[in-house]
Amino acid sequence: MTNPEYISIFNNQSILVKEIPEHNYTAFKDININLLKGNTARHCINYFGYILADKIKLICCIADDEAHKIYVSSCFVNDNEELSSFTAQNHNFEKFEREIHENFGLKYSNHPWLKPMRFAYNRDNKNKKIENYPFYSVKSEELHEVGVGPIHAGVIEPGHFRFICNGEQIMHLEIQLGYQHRGIEQLFVRKKKLLERTTLAENIAGDTVVGHTTTFVNLWESLCGHTTDSSLNFARTVALELERIAIHTGDLAAICADMAYQLGNSVYGRLRTPIVNFLQEWGGNRLAKGLIRAGKINFPFTNELAKRLIEIFDAYEPDFDEITEKLFMLPSALSRMEKTGVVTYNEVLEIGTVGMSARMSGLNRDIRYSHPYNHYTSIKHTPIIKNNGDVYARAQIRKEEIKQSIIYLRELMTKVPEFKKPENISLNPMPDTFVISMVEAWRGEICHCAITNENGDLLIYKIKDPSHHNWMALAQAVRNNDISDFPICNKSFNLSYCGHDL
Repeated sequence: MTNPEYISIFNNQSILVKEIPEHNYTAFKDININLLKGNTARHCINYFGYILADKIKLICCIADDEAHKIYVSSCFVNDNEELSSFTAQNHNFEKFEREIHENFGLKYSNHPWLKPMRFAYNRDNKNKKIENYPFYSVKSEELHEVGVGPIHAGVIEPGHFRFICNGEQIMHLEIQLGYQHRGIEQLFVRKKKLLERTTLAENIAGDTVVGHTTTFVNLWESLCGHTTDSSLNFARTVALELERIAIHTGDLAAICADMAYQLGNSVYGRLRTPIVNFLQEWGGNRLAKGLIRAGKINFPFTNELAKRLIEIFDAYEPDFDEITEKLFMLPSALSRMEKTGVVTYNEVLEIGTVGMSARMSGLNRDIRYSHPYNHYTSIKHTPIIKNNGDVYARAQIRKEEIKQSIIYLRELMTKVPEFKKPENISLNPMPDTFVISMVEAWRGEICHCAITNENGDLLIYKIKDPSHHNWMALAQAVRNNDISDFPICNKSFNLSYCGHDL
C-alpha cells in the first residue's frame, strides 16, 4: 500500500524502486521523525544512502511492530549540502547518520555525536584514522582514564573501550570499533555468483551463521520472485532455534566464568557441545556453514535426525535444569547479576535497541512475533520479556529462551516434512527492485536490504546486525558500576564486533 509519504510493505516483500515515494530532505526528515513520535511499537530498522546519478539517495525503513508492516521512503541530496540531523530529534538514528556522514561526507549541522563509526576503507575522509579516534575526555584531578583493548586477554574480537572513572566507579564508557572492517557490503556487489554471496553471508558474524545466511537467502528468493518451499522454511527455522540454544548456552557459561562460578562455566560449556555437534551431524559443520542455501538444501532434515535431536534434548534438559537451578539460587551469583549493568526502559527506547537488549527492559521487539517469516508464521511465538534491564534479566532471557526453543523444536520434530531433492532452479534477480528481509537471530533483529539496477545486477547490498543498535546500551549499562563489573556486563550482552564493522 502506498500513500504520498511512504510505501507500506511486509517483511521479505519486493517492490519496484520507483514505487518508493521521494521527497525533499525536510519533508523526508519530518515524515520519519513523525512516524516514531509517541509510538513505541515503531523503530528504524535501516537508514542508508548510495550514489545515484551524481547525487546521494537516502532510503529510510521504519518497522511498525503492531501493524506488522515496514514504511519505506526516500530522498535525494547533494554531497555539499548541510543537513539538519534526524538524531537531534530522535536518538534511534544516531548510528545510521554517523555511517552516512562517514561514507559520503554529508554534513549535519546539529548531530550531537558525529564521530567515525567503523573507519570503512572507502570512507569519504581518509585522513580520519583509527589511531586518531577523538575520544571524549574530562580534565580533572579526581578522574582518571582506563583503556582496554583492542587486544584482549581472552579469545575475543578487537575493540577498544575507554573508561572515565572516579576511583573504581565508571562515570563514562566510550566504545571504539572499526578494527574488523572487511568491506562485506561492497563484496556482495562485486561478487557475481550466488555461492560467493552466500559464503559472504555466512561470514558476516561467525556466531550468527544461520541468522545472517537465512536473512540473505530469504531476501534473495524474494528478489528473484521465488516462493520458498515449506520444507526449506522448516529447516531454516530449526537451524535458527538450534543456533539460539547453542549460543545462549555458551553465553551462560561465559557469564559464570566472569563471576568465577567454575561449576556453571564447566557444565554450560559442556552442554553447548552436543548442540553444535548436532549441526555438524546434520550439515557437516558445527557452525552450520554450508547448510542454508537459496532455493534448496543440500542436507535435508530427516526423521532419523529428528529422533537424534530428541535424544540430545532428553540428555541436555535434566543437566541444564539442574545447573540453572543452582545458578539462579546461588547468593554469590545473584549478588553479581542483580542490579548490575542496569539499562532502563526509557534508555533502551531512546537508543533504539533490539532483541534481548530491548526485551531485558520491557520493550517488546522480536521479529518472530512482529514480522514473522519462514516457519514462524505457523508458530504462536510469545516473546520473553523482563523488566529489570540488568545482568540478571539478560541471563534469565537466555535461560527461558533455551527452554522455549526446545519446546518449539520438540513440536517441530513430530511433523518433519518431506524434503525434495535439490533442483537447479533459476534464481535471477528482478530489475529495478528493492527488497528488505528481517530475521530474529539469537542476538536480535538482523536486517538486509538490496536494490538492483535496470539489468537486475546488485546496485547496493545493505547489512544491519543487531549490534549496530545495541553497543550504546552496553556503554549506558556500565555507568555508576565498578570497573570490575565491566566483564560480566560485556558478556551479558555479548555483542558482535565484526557484525558491526562489516
